[in-house]
Amino acid sequence: MNADNGRCWLGTDSQYVELAVEVFSLLADATRVRIILALRDGEMAVGALADVVGKSPAAVSQHLAKMRLARMVSTRQDGTRVLYRLENEHARQLVVDAIFQAEHALGGEPAHHRTAKDAS
Repeated sequence: MNADNGRCWLGTDSQYVELAVEVFSLLADATRVRIILALRDGEMAVGALADVVGKSPAAVSQHLAKMRLARMVSTRQDGTRVLYRLENEHARQLVVDAIFQAEHALGGEPAHHRTAKDAS
């Protein structure tokens, strides 16, 4: 599966460029990036997410509401609890790639390259 196979619609004049900028804008917040990292392994309730990201449940709820409107996360009711999960793998991959790029910005050999070599 090659995500770049659709080059014909990924041109500089693509109608999706502005929407992509909105996605990046939404992800330009450390709490939202932490929420995505926390949700990459599965569903979580607001209280658990708040503990993981170190913010109040009210603040996390506000972030989740924006992420839900952008269709980055979705919900499932479990009794009285609302569980959040990533809508698809793309937000997770964007965050992982951004962190990998950040590692490159520090110079030297990025940690993700060392891990890949160790696995070989």
